[in-house]
Amino acid sequence: MSRFKTAGQGLVELLLTLAISLVPVGTGLMIMFYQQDKKLEENSRISVSEAIYSVDLALDRIHNSASAAMALAGTACESAKAQLIGQLVKAPHLRSLALTAEGRTYCNTLETPYPPDLMISDAQSPFHLVLDPPATPNAVLLTYQLGENSLGVIATSYGILLRNELRAFQTGLTLLLEFGDLYIWTDGDSRDSTRPSQAEFFKEGISNKYGYTVKAGYAEGYSAREARKTLIHLFPSLALIGIITGSITYWGLYRQRNRVRSAASTD
Repeated sequence: MSRFKTAGQGLVELLLTLAISLVPVGTGLMIMFYQQDKKLEENSRISVSEAIYSVDLALDRIHNSASAAMALAGTACESAKAQLIGQLVKAPHLRSLALTAEGRTYCNTLETPYPPDLMISDAQSPFHLVLDPPATPNAVLLTYQLGENSLGVIATSYGILLRNELRAFQTGLTLLLEFGDLYIWTDGDSRDSTRPSQAEFFKEGISNKYGYTVKAGYAEGYSAREARKTLIHLFPSLALIGIITGSITYWGLYRQRNRVRSAASTD
């Protein structure tokens, strides 16, 4: 066998060995990226359902408190106010309770009057957000209106109630609650100059009970950063598998070449 033919065969064997050794590395990386994307997508989808369930439970407490206060609607404020305050003491999730008649507040546990936007009803949801109310600047209020005929109750709570529910999802996922045209999330609300990024694996759902919307997604570039972190831990193992695979392949080719040479020299 000529020297050039031997060198050419050796080069072919080397290239074949490299190609085969890269197969487990490439396959492992493809599986890693696929599994990560599926995990993030599934987490986003499941988190929307779980957030709706969790927030609904928090809103149920406000609804139940408002329903209990409805028994006092139409009662003179002189006799009702003490009972409203008593209900507040038992309901730490509430900020205030007020009774209404003909669309006007006539009895309030707060000394400060409600701003006009507290009286706005929303056909989609009985809950809505109020930003920067006069009595508590820079705050976010969550309000709930319950009415029957011309009588009603307004219950208010702080936006921290919603933020605490969202903070339970510590997965890198950005969850946002929309009540009508306003939104709130763990680190901000509609007063922010820009909405939080939810560009990757975006999902949304609507509460059948209260009509608000939950939007979930990962910030742009999140999956790439997670892939790099995983790659740092996984690549050494994949590289080792590739080296072992390549070594076995090269050893097999080497033995086959020796057998061919031995057969040729015998002939």
